[in-house]
Amino acid sequence: MAGVITERIAKDPSICGGNARIAGHRVRVMDIAIMYEQMGMSPDDIVTEIPTITLSDVHAALAYYYDHLDEIRSEIQNSHDYADEFRSNNPSALQDRLEKLVSDVE
Repeated sequence: MAGVITERIAKDPSICGGNARIAGHRVRVMDIAIMYEQMGMSPDDIVTEIPTITLSDVHAALAYYYDHLDEIRSEIQNSHDYADEFRSNNPSALQDRLEKLVSDVE
């Protein structure tokens, strides 16, 4: 079984930041894990959302995730931290305009 998983999951520093992904795709294992655990999507729902992957790809990604919980959860946390830092350093021009419109109305 481990051989099947390692054939279906790839890590390459030049693709997806080196994060574990479904081989031949740019779909990261952490994306599948988030869809499954945090968004409550079933494997069938995930394939419907990302039709370029197969049901067996989703199951391989989930198996990899459960075999490497610390690694994938760290990748998820790093991704959230990066997004938070980006948002704090790059305020939304649209949000600023909306806040100004609201304050002008009040």
